[in-house]
Amino acid sequence: MTDAAALLSAFDSQARPAEWTILDPGAEVHQDGPVFRVHWPRRRGFVGGPPDLGISGADLDALIARQRDFFAARGQSVEWKTWSHDTPADLPERLVAAGFESEGRETVLIGLAEEMTAQVELDGVVVREATDEADVRRLAATATEVFGRGHDWLVARLLEKKDDPNTVAVIAEADGKVVSSSRIEIVGGTEFAGLWGGGTLSEWRGRGVYRALVAYRARLAVERGIKYLQVDATEDSRPILERLGFVAVTTTTGYAWNPGHMPK
Repeated sequence: MTDAAALLSAFDSQARPAEWTILDPGAEVHQDGPVFRVHWPRRRGFVGGPPDLGISGADLDALIARQRDFFAARGQSVEWKTWSHDTPADLPERLVAAGFESEGRETVLIGLAEEMTAQVELDGVVVREATDEADVRRLAATATEVFGRGHDWLVARLLEKKDDPNTVAVIAEADGKVVSSSRIEIVGGTEFAGLWGGGTLSEWRGRGVYRALVAYRARLAVERGIKYLQVDATEDSRPILERLGFVAVTTTTGYAWNPGHMPK
């Protein structure tokens, strides 16, 4: 199945609901009308819902305000994730009016795992799974260099999930240095796995390293019976993924609210 509409339908019915139904330990979820609010003791919250919220205007503004105020009362930040094919179409504008700020748009691409497994020949680079805390810290240091922001949170997340077979960190290593890092997160109870965090040091780009990491993770997915791979891609990685056979199905933008960012 490579038809964009069919892939999007599978994504909406399987992967999206997992955001509020398949949760890490310690999470609590509450439904408020059409949306689901997820919060943890020491992580920022999350709000999401189905493709059609079924409300608009003042009712939508009130719904947004309730989610914001819930987290404001706890002094916690929250992300409301949106997709461009959702309705009502003015949800992003209303989030901004309520004090939320865009964290940038990414393209959602989906591919068939079995079509992404071809071996990539690399010169002097070894692709392997991160096996211990030292690997995880080196992975996070590379991600920090690639993306220009701290990734201490990723160290904590991966160490927390070190015994979880559904989360696997994969690195590309050359001369003892991690030159590219990534992870795969299998969405339990679905046919989906997400490819996250793929980033390569600038001097190692254009050599097939990113493609090799995709292929390695695709093989892991196939071994576990996963059909679909999903990536929220930047404009840097999107062309590579499309050449591999991934299909763009929609775009996604997270809108974040942080304590102290109430609308004027």
